[in-house]
Amino acid sequence: MIYRHCPVLLNEVIKFLNCKKGGVYIDCTLGLGGHAQKILKEIGPSGKLIGIDCDEDAINLAKKKLGCYQDNIIYVRDNFSNLAKIIKAKKIIEVDGVLFDFGVSSFQIENVQRGFSFNSEAYLDMRMDKRIPFTAKDVVNNFTREQIETILYQYGEEKYASLIAKNIVKTRVNEPIVTTVQLVNVIKEAVPHKFYSRIHLATRTFQALRIEVNKELENIEQGLIQAVGLLKKGGRIAAISFHSLEDRIVKNKFREFSGICTCPMSIPICTCGQKKILNILTKKPVSPTEKEVQFNPRARSARLRVAEKV
Repeated sequence: MIYRHCPVLLNEVIKFLNCKKGGVYIDCTLGLGGHAQKILKEIGPSGKLIGIDCDEDAINLAKKKLGCYQDNIIYVRDNFSNLAKIIKAKKIIEVDGVLFDFGVSSFQIENVQRGFSFNSEAYLDMRMDKRIPFTAKDVVNNFTREQIETILYQYGEEKYASLIAKNIVKTRVNEPIVTTVQLVNVIKEAVPHKFYSRIHLATRTFQALRIEVNKELENIEQGLIQAVGLLKKGGRIAAISFHSLEDRIVKNKFREFSGICTCPMSIPICTCGQKKILNILTKKPVSPTEKEVQFNPRARSARLRVAEKV
């Protein structure tokens, strides 16, 4: 299968990363190598890029795309939540820039067998890293109703989480829910037709299950913390988010590292004692231009935040 890969906010990422000739950079979500290709071009033959991805298929496809840069890129199949360990193993002390591009990629969605899409029938998988033994099927068939409801509400912001969770548990008594189509039908049965909207009924449920299976939000927080520690003075960290849960973590971590008080307003005296480690370069997240969205509709929800080590 041939994938049309459109790296989101490419020009904005390169501009804000301020790539230097001979610099060392990390692409924590290599994907098909769209951002990496541009970074490698900017840093030149004396530069180095560490390309990380937990998806073996992504790395294999990126290697084909970036073949002419084989002397300047190090491929690592791992999760960016292990970033510090990865970089230490490569005997690198500090880097000039780090890029994150969160969420599921287009090629993962379009690969029917991966089970990310509710538009095609497939096994309920949703693993970004196939080495993980835990799948979406395990969640819907083994978790309690309360656990499923919590996942759908917290990770999918699903208004009908209670109805959907209840119907999942009711349905699986007779037969296990093992395919995407089965799950979509369970969701449709749970939500009254009058509440249907232009957004597919399964969108939020599939998002929530994917986040749970891959532990995405926990990994984002760990990855950001470690990335900041690896930056040299003047180094930059850029993070692209696609929904509010991801963006909120980035926003709060950047605020925390920039020395902005994170104490609850109910506390009369600040106790967090934050120190300034980052300068936030994007006071508001950068969004794609209308032209980019027209060319690549999936970029519509993308938000870019960037900060610099002080």
